[in-house]
Amino acid sequence: MAWDEEDNTVYAVVVNEEEQYSIWPEHKQIPGGWRSVGRAGSKADCLDFIRQVWIDMRPLSLRRRMQEASPPRS
Repeated sequence: MAWDEEDNTVYAVVVNEEEQYSIWPEHKQIPGGWRSVGRAGSKADCLDFIRQVWIDMRPLSLRRRMQEASPPRS
């Protein structure tokens, strides 16, 4: 697609096991390791949704390791 063409693609919001978000063209098969979150629309709509829900950019495995390493709260 050229830069000056309008993008009419419908995208799906996808997430992986590390709770990292992305978008994927809805008409294509979602790659292994990713799953749909049930949200689809224009690129802008999907990216706006991701901005609202993906508030901690750290991968899930890192968040878990950091939680395990932190001292218990009293």
